[in-house]
Amino acid sequence: MSNHSQGLSFVLPLTNAGNVFMLLFSIFLAATIIFLNVSVSLSILLNKALRGENRFMYMLSTCLSDICTGVSYYYSGVLDVRDNFNSPTRTFFIVHTFLGLSYMAILAAQADRYHAVVSPFKYSQRMTRNRTLLVIFVYWFYAFFIVCVQNLVTAGVARQVASIGSFVGNIFTVIIMIGLNIRLFIIARFQLEREPPSEDGDTKRSSVYLILVVAVFFLGTWLPIFCHAVACNFGNLTCHTFRNEGTDPVRILPRINAALTPILYIRGCTPLRATLLTKVWRPCHKKRQRSFHV
Repeated sequence: MSNHSQGLSFVLPLTNAGNVFMLLFSIFLAATIIFLNVSVSLSILLNKALRGENRFMYMLSTCLSDICTGVSYYYSGVLDVRDNFNSPTRTFFIVHTFLGLSYMAILAAQADRYHAVVSPFKYSQRMTRNRTLLVIFVYWFYAFFIVCVQNLVTAGVARQVASIGSFVGNIFTVIIMIGLNIRLFIIARFQLEREPPSEDGDTKRSSVYLILVVAVFFLGTWLPIFCHAVACNFGNLTCHTFRNEGTDPVRILPRINAALTPILYIRGCTPLRATLLTKVWRPCHKKRQRSFHV
């Protein structure tokens, strides 16, 4: 009898310390993803100056998708479910879509920063705030359009669509995340460092270095699952050998990245960090103290 008919339970029986640790780790990871990404999202929404910059719109897009990733991980990572094509407890590709949106947001941010650094004058004319929001809307729409297509076709066709998407995603990852990163590093190392000190120059340098660091962690946590998915889909191999996504290392890594990315944003962006401390965490701490005294 399936979990669907019996009722959902934890992914591993709590019979030994290792299983308890895995359960607590999954719960902690989901909570951390939600807390950090909500904090960064609120910081951007509460600061008008941040909302006026394109790079923060991509940050906000990443955080919103990762909030959904954290919430859904309580289901796909903590409970005993299998989120694959033929499982009765699948999420109909919704969970994978939230991860994919985070992936596309970071790719778009990478291309945006490259354009801003290489052609600053053309960038200011082309990429207005409305056009940036349009780009974000397009990849969100595209992601859920693919979800609709996959849910309207048979499992075999859906698997082919997923395999093609993984293959194309790998190509874009190599071209954008590796190729543009190398070019951005060269620009930052040999051009931006030679510019005289100025507020605009410091902002540009910090923006480039931040996206480079984010991209390095992104590659380290995402490439294993992309390579695994391509090998499984094109080689007709058994992909889902673990009990669920909370016990599969290659599917845990992108969730760890969803927690690391807001930490990198906070660490690498002074205006964002200042807003977070003064307008989000400190007021919440004061409210908690007043409630405690009452």
